[in-house]
Amino acid sequence: MRSMWKGGISFGLVMIPVRLYAATEQKDIAFRQVHRVDGGRIRFRRFCSVCGEEVPYEDVVKGYELSTGEMVVLDDEDLADLPLPTTKSIEVLHFAPAEQLDPILFNRSYYVEPETAGARAYVLLRDALEQSGRIAIAQVALRQRESLATLRSRDGVLVLETLLWPDEVRTADFPFLDQDVEVRPQELTMAASLIDSMTSDFDADAHHDGYREALVEVVDAKIQGRELTQPGALEIAAAPSTSLADALKASLAAAQQPSGASENGPKAKAIGDGAAKSGSTRNRATKAGTSKARAGKAGPDETGQDQEEPAKGKAGTSKARAGQAGDGAADEGSAGGGKAEAGRSGAKSGPARPTRRAS
Repeated sequence: MRSMWKGGISFGLVMIPVRLYAATEQKDIAFRQVHRVDGGRIRFRRFCSVCGEEVPYEDVVKGYELSTGEMVVLDDEDLADLPLPTTKSIEVLHFAPAEQLDPILFNRSYYVEPETAGARAYVLLRDALEQSGRIAIAQVALRQRESLATLRSRDGVLVLETLLWPDEVRTADFPFLDQDVEVRPQELTMAASLIDSMTSDFDADAHHDGYREALVEVVDAKIQGRELTQPGALEIAAAPSTSLADALKASLAAAQQPSGASENGPKAKAIGDGAAKSGSTRNRATKAGTSKARAGKAGPDETGQDQEEPAKGKAGTSKARAGQAGDGAADEGSAGGGKAEAGRSGAKSGPARPTRRAS
């Protein structure tokens, strides 16, 4: 565990140096908000409602809105002088029987660990609380907010439990409280007998979160069925835009060579300069429509529209079609050298299937 507060317990004239650790955690299945189509995460940005600009985190401060709609802006300097004497101290106010505290006041629990120098005083306070059967009522400031708290012993460790202030507990004001609802003595007797028959010692380990367990099974079933979506990662271009332009020019020049050029001529389309990287860009032949372009075979001329594939690991894709004699599987130039292979001389005649390349 990682400590979230460091200070001391002020017990009369005794100061016990301690650290606080969050004693509880909520175990739940964490979900992300994603785009249904490609699984990309939805990100939220801070925009100012007045100027419409995105606001960096360091420029965000606290504001108190008046009833007139005006805003009082407060920064760290305005809050620095507020009275928080318990920022580094758990000040014990008095001791009280545990049964006098209404559980509705309990907020959050923290384990209290003693520093090496305060171990003896820590054990003394712990043992004294256990023997007295009482709890300590204290005040402490955590995360710039002062709260009431209790100190009690649990399994040999002091536990600090922050409490809500009394005015933070809402009043239960419901209409039925003002109604004269009659309960018959026989019904009350039967209800008491039912409570007796259902009474047993509380065992926390006997209870479990059935909903969370079922949710885990649903996620596991999705994983086993491989119904997964791998969102594409956006990569920033490492090379200048001219390198991509030079590569495209070299590819077009190679595709427009007389040997194997069709009457329709080559077509090349680049989508997004963000996919360009330093070094070479590797182009490979991919599927066109639903059929594969096979070397040495003639096929019907296809002039269908370009189709974009989801980008996986790259921001953009480029497509090039070149009608060539032969196998039509010319590997167009890379970003470094712009090499291209023209159609092979031994291939059968006939219009070549256009191929689509992704860079």
